[in-house]
Amino acid sequence: MRLVTYNVEWFSTLFADDGTLIDDDSWSSRRDVTKAQQTAALGAVFQALDADVIMIIEAPDTSPKRDGTAALDHFAAKFGLRARTSLIGFTNDTQQEIALLYDPDMVEVAHDPKGQKEGGKGTAPRFDGVFHIDLDVDDREDHIKFSKPPLEVALTTKAGHAVRLIGAHLKSKAPHGARNAAAVMRLSIANRRKQLAQCIWLRERVEAHLAADESLIVMGDFNDGPGLDEYEELFGRSSVEIVMGVGKDVATQMYDPHANAALSQRIGAQVSTSRFYLRREKRYLNALLDYIMVSPDLAATSPKWRVWHPFDDPACWTNKDMCKALLTASDHFPVSLDIDLPAPRLKA
Repeated sequence: MRLVTYNVEWFSTLFADDGTLIDDDSWSSRRDVTKAQQTAALGAVFQALDADVIMIIEAPDTSPKRDGTAALDHFAAKFGLRARTSLIGFTNDTQQEIALLYDPDMVEVAHDPKGQKEGGKGTAPRFDGVFHIDLDVDDREDHIKFSKPPLEVALTTKAGHAVRLIGAHLKSKAPHGARNAAAVMRLSIANRRKQLAQCIWLRERVEAHLAADESLIVMGDFNDGPGLDEYEELFGRSSVEIVMGVGKDVATQMYDPHANAALSQRIGAQVSTSRFYLRREKRYLNALLDYIMVSPDLAATSPKWRVWHPFDDPACWTNKDMCKALLTASDHFPVSLDIDLPAPRLKA
């Protein structure tokens, strides 16, 4: 089985309100790329992935006037994708949903959120709820919400294998409204605290699934990673380390080989899953932001991870059409996981 996480930059702007593609020469929200060019590039990438399950980060918007599932269904039909049925969980106000595109001939899925709507201090509520935590050690509770609630999926293969999926898009807000360097730092630190609190919330859900002896995959864009920014030293850990459970008992740690490599080697060559143009510096920045973390039982099956990077993956680099499609489609590149799921567990 192949599972993929893919952040598609401003996927929503490629669709009209009725979910049909705006497949013309008007500009997309990507720099110097038309809607027709981005649509064709995405179609080529999704076809090449040929995945059973794709966790789409920044999926088309769902709102009173728009239906993200209709948009994804139209897209899958246009390009003849096996993963042709879509699922969206809790919607948000950012026009960037978290959605699942899947092959109904291979898997059955359901949005299956856990937790209560409102959790007290020390408990992990439902992801559309409010998390109570003291962020700054002032002995007063802070109330944390997700701007993009993670998508919790109960997945069952046709062979009866059951796996929990959590799709996440974590992001620390930019310091909007800051008028000087001190204000920028103050807002940046406050926003980073909120992001780490969301990771603690997500980690509590991870631990609950592991304690229940459930197979688990956490996938998505964390906008963070070991050694990525100057605030990591201040807080001691990155978002990725918190969710993975680094430093905890090995039996409760999630595994991603790219994150583990970055943790063991802060300086030197590293895998990257995204590429951004820095206008002031007139150069591109590569970063490791996208992950597929698996529970210990799934890691024991020796799954294969792959970053579909246009320059670093030999098969993508030597296929010039694929290379161009990846660069045109998004500022992130797909990460895939090929796995033979273990036999269904028998209930005692």
